[in-house]
Amino acid sequence: MPGRREGAGGTREYNEVMPYRVTLIPGDGIGPEVAEAAVRAVNATGVAIDWERVELTGKIIEESREELPAAVLESVQRTRVGLKGPVTTPIAGGFQSVNVALRKALDLYANVRPVRTLPGLKTRYQDVKIDLIIFRENTEDLYAGLEHEVVKDVVTSLKVITRRASERIARYTFEYARRLGRKRITAVHKANIMKLGDGLFLRCTREVAREYPELEYKELIVDNASMQLVLRPEQFDVLLMPNLYGDIVSDLAAGLVGGLGIVPGANIGEECAVFEAVHGSAPDIAGKGLANPTALMLSAVMMLEHLGEIAAARRLQRAIEKVYREGRRLTPDVGGTASTQQFTDAVVEAVQAGDGGA
Repeated sequence: MPGRREGAGGTREYNEVMPYRVTLIPGDGIGPEVAEAAVRAVNATGVAIDWERVELTGKIIEESREELPAAVLESVQRTRVGLKGPVTTPIAGGFQSVNVALRKALDLYANVRPVRTLPGLKTRYQDVKIDLIIFRENTEDLYAGLEHEVVKDVVTSLKVITRRASERIARYTFEYARRLGRKRITAVHKANIMKLGDGLFLRCTREVAREYPELEYKELIVDNASMQLVLRPEQFDVLLMPNLYGDIVSDLAAGLVGGLGIVPGANIGEECAVFEAVHGSAPDIAGKGLANPTALMLSAVMMLEHLGEIAAARRLQRAIEKVYREGRRLTPDVGGTASTQQFTDAVVEAVQAGDGGA
């Protein structure tokens, strides 16, 4: 029966059996393993998805000499939604980060990383319920990549902050917080030192904040914010920051709840969205069945929400939480002995049984 689907990805006509089209980028290292696990989990929800698989690995980039192969970019531009595993990025040389290249090419300006305590998971903060969301401007700052060797062994890197990008990420954050019923937004900065760059970011954020009087707004210098996150993470609700601070602080926050292996990520633009695990490719454990697919599964939860499949997203979220709550089939990185497949089997079974609980 014809109808319409409403979601963050837009409204489109469809037939009841018409699947969503989603670009799948497995990546390399453990990427293909966690990507296959996430696909199985999503498929178990019953949402029909036509997965368009495109290969993107460090080896492919080196051989093609393209940081972002045209086939990958074309696929995401056409489907408008991507699910991406980790891709190895060389350090202090070699090609640019694929993540950065993809965000720039598609103007994925909003990086969204929810950081939540999973039930049953033992951490140093297991007696504290952490439930915060980090919003990171995704297209400029030092990640503009404007570096220059002035003379031998003297390098300058330009930090780029613009009104357009600052207002855009601030408005997205406040709108998101309003929609989800969040209460407090904290802007993180270093405007005490970088008075022009971070000062502009703060001025833009303050202007937007005045349009949302129902939301509490405050500001913290990034070093103090980092300390406060370690001391009392439960005090934070929504964090908003420029690119570099967002990258660092989101990894710090992930460490509070068990690590990058369980924290999802989304990159949102006006036209496209790419959902990804933010952990590395971990080549040392690739192919050994030890990888934890939780981060990419939770990223898939965010993808389902973006598509407007809210009920399916909730079923998958509850299924993952049920497996953690029971604690019997967890991967070694979170204290278990299960393989990637055994963990995935447990999640799929919970989704299909529909008994994840409230």
